[in-house]
Parts: sequence; structure tokens; C-alpha cells
Amino acid sequence: MMNRFSHAMPFGARVTPVGVHFGLWAPSALRVILHIEGDPPAEYPMTRDMTGWHTLELATAAAGTRYRFRVSTEQGESLLVPDPASRYNPDDVHGPSEVIDPTAFVWPTGECDWSGRPWHEAVIYELHIGTFSPPGDFAGAEARLDHLLDLGVTAIELMPVADFPGRRNWGYDGVLPFAPDSAYGRPEDLKRLVASAHARGLMVFLDVVFNHFGPEGNYLHCYCPEFFDPHHRTPWGAAISFAGKRSRIVRDFFVHNALYWLEEYRLDGLRLDAVHAIRDETAPDIVEEIRDAVLGFAAAQGRHIHLILENDRNQARYLETRRWQDGSAPGGVAQWNDDFHHALHVILTGETDGYYADYADDPFMPLARCLAEGFAWQGQVSPYREGAVRGEPSGHLPPTVFVDFLQTHDQIGNRAFGERLCHLAPTAALEAATAVLILSPSPPLLFMGEEFAARQPFLYFCDFGPELAAAVTAGRRAEFARFARFADPGRREDIPDPNDAATFSRCVLDWDALDALPQQRMLTLYKRLLALRSQEIVPRLAGIRGGAHVTRLGVRALRAQWLLGDDSCLIVTMNLAQEAQTGIAVVPGRVLFALPSLDDEPWLEGRLPPWSVIWQIDEEGR
Repeated sequence: MMNRFSHAMPFGARVTPVGVHFGLWAPSALRVILHIEGDPPAEYPMTRDMTGWHTLELATAAAGTRYRFRVSTEQGESLLVPDPASRYNPDDVHGPSEVIDPTAFVWPTGECDWSGRPWHEAVIYELHIGTFSPPGDFAGAEARLDHLLDLGVTAIELMPVADFPGRRNWGYDGVLPFAPDSAYGRPEDLKRLVASAHARGLMVFLDVVFNHFGPEGNYLHCYCPEFFDPHHRTPWGAAISFAGKRSRIVRDFFVHNALYWLEEYRLDGLRLDAVHAIRDETAPDIVEEIRDAVLGFAAAQGRHIHLILENDRNQARYLETRRWQDGSAPGGVAQWNDDFHHALHVILTGETDGYYADYADDPFMPLARCLAEGFAWQGQVSPYREGAVRGEPSGHLPPTVFVDFLQTHDQIGNRAFGERLCHLAPTAALEAATAVLILSPSPPLLFMGEEFAARQPFLYFCDFGPELAAAVTAGRRAEFARFARFADPGRREDIPDPNDAATFSRCVLDWDALDALPQQRMLTLYKRLLALRSQEIVPRLAGIRGGAHVTRLGVRALRAQWLLGDDSCLIVTMNLAQEAQTGIAVVPGRVLFALPSLDDEPWLEGRLPPWSVIWQIDEEGR
């Protein structure tokens, strides 16, 4: 059984030596009956205990059995619902669940030797399964792994795959958090993708959503209100009750979900979506509890397992993880650094709408602080957030806990027309920013297709039922009414309909475009930079400490210097402007990379060409 993996939990259906054990927590339900699909179907009353668990072990059930629960509520309703902890729902979120025996999947022999990779080696590639390849499934992504290996990334980060309504979705509307969506394949198809990635030395991370359930197909509202906090809402729906009177089982549901993906699917880490939308005043709160459970599991398994947070509050305390007795850490805990992205986006595009307004006056100031201390906002007032104080001090943390990026699904897809940076910024500017991103000590994250300047947009898309679909389309267009370019209602009508299948189709990457010259040029740059990172930067990162020295050299020029783990000094000097910068003193150090190339344009002493970046290493650590 060494190459078969299963996560034990009280939720859902569990194959046993004598049949299948079914468990549903529904304390507000008067009665629960197990409904077995068939011709004819069969129903079996379940036993209820004092804590609200309804259980039954059925000898005639087995792997492949399709089932639902018939729930009688206090309101007199009788609902036929899928298992909220379903491992697979072949007919989408409204249909029956299927009993899965995870031990039936035999992992390749080499999987048992895979223990992951240390966090400082992370170069992350975010992708959406449905649009990453023409087939739009797990197998299609597996077929493209060699491209990612050749590119030089070390980890893929899957946007959420938990079962969502319809055939198309970003994944953040999932309602069955244990079930890979059937549009992408069966559970074993996802496991094959993970195993194939590991065979190539690639880590696999999964984006998970623990702050809300999607708006369609979530039946927990009807029969288990204990899951929700009646006093709070998120921007996307009811808040989860992590601090209520009966919250222990709710908390266990999500802690088990995290461990389930890591153990049963052998994933190397998770990204926790929008933890700032979680309301939990307990200590430890649910984010800390999940973090400690994940790192404890990593230590017990002897695996490198990592946790990445999305947290608009910039709470540095979540990133301060304990170390074990031998001084090592079982995994990395890091955060997407929106500040880095927002500052560079303003520099590259000049856009100052929305949250970019906080960076508009002098975007180089927050960029400099990101390079020096991680977060730009560390307790300052945010005008965009109506004067709210945002962030905690982060300068003591190493740069490796901040995941930097130029593009993500959010920053592209939340635009009305889903434009990528290659649609918005001059090529020279984008190339310079890419050089800053990839060779900085912080782990870089790329969004699928950016490495070859993909021409396809990444639009917001979904596939809801008719009534909800109309509301989503109207809401999507209304949210842009506050932007000057969409003040005209007719202009808002041009915004693509998220529910139109054509909107989704426009986002599928065109891999044939790799043969075009602009795409080849960008891909060559990414490969070169990632190879340099692997050869020159990564071996020096272990043991890097917090803080860097950053100097403003002009209005749009600066220099940053980091003392690396081997006591060498990494230096970047940049001029992110259309004009040359003069009067810049030369610093000692071996040149790793220069843009423009030292061969293409002579760099006169004390002169920085337009959109220029030069990286140096000083082994003597000056």
C-alpha cells in the first residue's frame, strides 16, 4: 500500500472492509435518508446522534455507487442533495455523488520517493485548467508539462478545481470542495497530472477557497445553517461560521479539506484565497489552525509542503512560522504581494483607477519599500479603503515569504476586457519589469501565457442557470459604471457576457502562436532569466535574512541590494523610464544580466538607458 494514498476523515463516504460508511453532519435536519441511485432507487434511514451526525454503513454499497441524501428540514421540506464532502460528482453539483475508493489508484513507484522541493526554489506558474490547453482538462494540462519544465518553472499552481456549477468557471464559485470538477476529468486524472509533474521535478499547488461557497448548488444553506455566520457576509456570499457555538465541526471540515488535497492527491502546497474575507476572532484563528496543521503534516511526512496566502490586510504575523528542533522548517508560508504588482502596474501603464489610486502619486516609493521590506503598506492609512489602516510591519521577514508577480488571474480577469500587460505596456517596459521580477530574491509567479506574450485575453466567465446568469451579467457591467471609460451605458454593453460560451473560448491559449516572432522573443527572455535565477540566485537564497538597502537614484530609477544567504550581495539598478538617466555611480560586482544588452548598446559610465535593468552579484558582500 506504499503507493496508494487515502485521507481518513469523518465527512462523506468511506469504503470499508464490509461496504461503505456514509456520514453527514446536519444538526438542524429532522431526518436524513441515504438515497442510492438505481432503477429503482433504494433508500435507507440513517442514525442520528446527539451532535447532529447522521451515519450509516451499507454493505451493498461499493466504489462507483452513486448516492444522495434525502434531508427533512424543520421547515417541512424534503430535499434530495449531494454529499457536501463528495469526492466526485459526475453529473455536476446538482446530481448524485459517486463513492470513490482513493486506494484504487496506484501511484507510480517513483512517487513514494518524492518529498517536494524547498520553498526557496519556488518559481510558480498559475494556470486555469479549462483554458490552459485546447482540451481544457487535466490530461490537456499534463500534455503541456514539458513546456513548463523547459521554461524553467518549478511549480504549477492550479486555479480552484473544486466542483462548480456548469461547465465553465474560474473556480471561485465551487460548492463541493472535495470533488474535482467533472468538466476537467475524474479524480484519477488529476492524480495522474500530479504524478507526471512530480516525475519532472515540478511541484503542484492548488488554490482553495475557504471564505465562502458559490451562489449555485450549495445546499448547506437549506439544511445546515450552522455552517454560516448570520452576522457577516463576504463580497461573494455568506461568511463561514468559524467562531460560532458549533463551529468545531465547521473548522474540521476545512482543516480536513486542506489535508485531504495534500495527502490523497499528493499536492505540494495550497494557496488560500482571500483570507481577509474570513471572520474569526478565536485564537488560534482558522488560518493559523490550517497553517499549523499543514506544517505539522509536512513534518510528520518528511515532505516539503507549502502554504501561500492571499490577504489584502498584509498581516505579517501569519508568515512568522515556527521552526522545528533541528532548526529546519517543514515548509514555506508566503503571501501574494499585491503591493509589488500594483506599484509596477502603475509604472508600466499609468493607470490609476480603483486600488491603483493608492500608488498613483509616486509608484516608485511603494516599489522601493516592497524591494526593501516586503509589503509597501505596513500600517499606513489607505485612501482607497476609505482611510482604513492596512498592513503590519514586515521588514524583519525574508524576501522569500513574498510572492511577487506582474500578472495573475485577478489582475487580468478583473479588467472589463481581460487585457494582459502585453496589450497595455510597451514591450521594452514589460521586458524590464520582467527582469526585475524574475531575478529578485522573492519567488516569482507567472500567469499562464505571459511567458510568450499570449494574445488571448483572460476574461471573467461562468456558466450559471438562467436567472442567476442574467443577474451576474448585469452586475458585472454595473460594477464598471464608476470608471470614466464606462460612464456611457452603451459602452458597458460591450463588456463580454460572462455566461456566453464564446467568452470562455476567447481565453483558451493558442499554442500555435509560439512560432510567431514576438512570442519567441518574449519566451527566449523568460527562459534566459529563469535559467539565470536557477544557476545564480537560488543556490544563494537559503538562509537569506530580512531587509534590503534601497536607494532612489532619480524620479524613476533606483538601486536595491540584498545580502544573500551565502553572504554575497545581489544588486539591481533600474531605470523604468522612457528617458535615459545620467549621473549614476557604478557599483562593483559581476554582471549577471543587462537589459538592453551590454553588447547591443554601450552603457556609458554613469548613464542608464531607457527601460534598463542591470543585475550584479558581489561575492565579497559589499
